[in-house]
Amino acid sequence: MLLARIYVTFKPGVLDPQGEAVAGGLKAMGYGGITSVRVGKYLEVQLDLDDRDRAGQQVEEMCRRLLANPVIEEYRYTLEEPAGASREARP
Repeated sequence: MLLARIYVTFKPGVLDPQGEAVAGGLKAMGYGGITSVRVGKYLEVQLDLDDRDRAGQQVEEMCRRLLANPVIEEYRYTLEEPAGASREARP
């Protein structure tokens, strides 16, 4: 079993209205020194796979086909064993 931690963010140069709103709110609350805020998505996908290559291929396909808009977004991910997961054989 593997856990994919996926981060999707706007590509550089793409306007981020939500990020601008957050930056404005933080400045209004008195937090100085903020030059910009970018808002993105974080997803965790648990895969019933032990083969990292196959899992990586599936996550790549998921990101390209559904999770990210390749025109305006970029993504990155990590694959790891979920906390508490055992490497023992499953029945």
